[in-house]
Amino acid sequence: MCIRDRYKFTETKSGRHSRATPLKKIGIAAGSRSDASKALSGAEHGQAIAEGMSLAKDLGNLPPNICTPAYLARTAQKIGREHKNVTTRILGEAEIKRLGMHSFLSVTAGTTLPAKLILMQYKGAGRDKPIVLVGKGITFDAGGISLKPGPGMDEMKFDMCGAASVIATMSVIAKLKLPVNLNVVVPACENLPSGTATRPGDIIKSMSGKTIEVLNTDAEGRLVLCDALTYSKRFKPEVIIDVATLTGACVIALGHHRTAVMSPNDKLAGEITSAGIAADDRGWHMPIAEEYENQLKSNFADFANVGGRDGGAVTAACFLSKFADGMNWAHLDIAGTAWRSGGAKGSTGRPVPMLSEFVLQRARAIP
Repeated sequence: MCIRDRYKFTETKSGRHSRATPLKKIGIAAGSRSDASKALSGAEHGQAIAEGMSLAKDLGNLPPNICTPAYLARTAQKIGREHKNVTTRILGEAEIKRLGMHSFLSVTAGTTLPAKLILMQYKGAGRDKPIVLVGKGITFDAGGISLKPGPGMDEMKFDMCGAASVIATMSVIAKLKLPVNLNVVVPACENLPSGTATRPGDIIKSMSGKTIEVLNTDAEGRLVLCDALTYSKRFKPEVIIDVATLTGACVIALGHHRTAVMSPNDKLAGEITSAGIAADDRGWHMPIAEEYENQLKSNFADFANVGGRDGGAVTAACFLSKFADGMNWAHLDIAGTAWRSGGAKGSTGRPVPMLSEFVLQRARAIP
C-alpha cells in the first residue's frame, strides 16, 4: 500500500478510531553496495517527504477555529525547536505595520484574530544565497466585503494550504539536513467581513510603495503575497517561489490534476515542472505576458487587484510579478490541487513533493 494512502485524519473526532497498521519493517533489494546506498538514501528522502505531506494535510484539514494564524505560527516554532538547524521568528501586527505592509494588513482588517508574519530559516550551505518559499496563509477566507457564496464556503479553511506546504517542506529539508539554505515566509491571517473590513474601491499602499485599487476583496491572496515578496528581497534569494490557492480561474483552466507553474523565467518554470514529474506531483507551465498585465490598469492607483474574468489565473500572477522584479521568481497556483471535495474531502499535501524534489535537485542530493 502506498504511504500516502495510509493517511487518516481523526484529530477532531470523538471516541476511539482504528489506525492503520504500522509498518514495522521494509525490505529493499539492491544488486550492489552502491545501489543499496542509493536505495537507502532514496527511502530516507521518501519517508521525510511522506511525513511532510502528512503535516501539510493535518494543517489543511484542521478547522479554522483551531488552525488560526497563531496556530500556524506555533507549528513553525515547534519545527524550530525540533530541528536545531531551523530558526523561526514570528512578527505581530505592530511589527508588520512598522514594515509598511499595509496591503497585508488590509486583508486582516475585518477580523479580530491578529495576523502573523512567519519567518523560518534553515542554513545548510554557509553563505550561499537561499531558496525562498512564500506561502499564502489565509486560515479562513469568507471573501471579505465581496462575500463568497454560502455553499462550499467551509472549504475555505483550505486557503492556507500554500502556507502548510512551505512549512512542511521546511520540515522535510531540515530532517534530511540538506546542503542548501532555505527561507520560508508566511503571511497568515483571516479574510472576514465587518464594519472595519477593507471595501471595494479602497486604495491601499503596499510595502513596495506601489498603490493598489481594491476592486474585489475576495482577491486577497495576492494582497498578502505582494508584501511578503517585497519583504523577501532582503534575503537576496537565489530563487523565490510563492505557493498559493490563488484563483478559481486556475481550477477552470487545469482542473484538479496539475498545479499551475508561472514564471517570466522559462528555465526556472521548466525546472519546477521537471521536479513535479520526478515526484509524481505534476504541474503545467502557464504564461505571463505584458498583454495580460494591461488588464490590471487602474484610473486611481498604480494598478488594480483584479483584471476581470478572462485569464484570471494569469492576471493574478502578473499582479505578483510587479513585486518580484529583479528576482528569479516563480508562482505556483495550487487552487485545484491542494484539496479534494465531495466524499474524499480533505487536503492532498500537494505540492510538498514537488517543492521537496526541487530543493533536493538544487542541493544536488538526488541519489
